[in-house]
Amino acid sequence: MKVTVRKKETAVQVSIQTEFIKLESAMKLANVIPSGGTAKLEIQDGNVLVNGEVCTMRGKKLRDGDTFTFDGVTYKIIGHAAE
Repeated sequence: MKVTVRKKETAVQVSIQTEFIKLESAMKLANVIPSGGTAKLEIQDGNVLVNGEVCTMRGKKLRDGDTFTFDGVTYKIIGHAAE
């Protein structure tokens, strides 16, 4: 018997009204961390994944469809509709 396990999409949506948002700002917007200073430390320590890979650039630009993961929770950037 073959068993296939599929990971359920459980990402928390983070809505933005611009073309992109910087990682540090996205973390603050999602209320993941209390301040930019805290975000800076967590990112520099390698505790944040962007699209499944460790990212140490706090100014990393996230666009519609990108994800970041912190403390075991994944957040998905939902961008504005093109006009």
